[in-house]
Amino acid sequence: MTTFSLLLTTSPLASQSFASALQFCNAAVAAGYQIEQIFLYQDAIFAASAEIDLPADEPNLSQLLAVFCQQNHIPLLYCVTAAEKRGMLDPGSSFIGAGLAEFAMRLTNSKLVQF
Repeated sequence: MTTFSLLLTTSPLASQSFASALQFCNAAVAAGYQIEQIFLYQDAIFAASAEIDLPADEPNLSQLLAVFCQQNHIPLLYCVTAAEKRGMLDPGSSFIGAGLAEFAMRLTNSKLVQF
């Protein structure tokens, strides 16, 4: 069975990347594939911020991703160093702080998909 690891690098507020990643994840799980981890790096770490407050008519892609990961038991990691560089010190409870090295070590048995 194919296993995937996802690397997200852009802010959930700046592009279509999070929506595309969610569609990919849903399709992969529905087809019987496994997702090893999802890693938020660079500006994607803003998804882990507990401070995001969106208007009611906008989908909260960060929250949708967190719920998907919880329901499917997928580790949702964010880069601690990238978060610190961007002044984000209070991540949401659904996100796990990790380093780039930890992400890389988990890649040994999975295919990397970047959004």
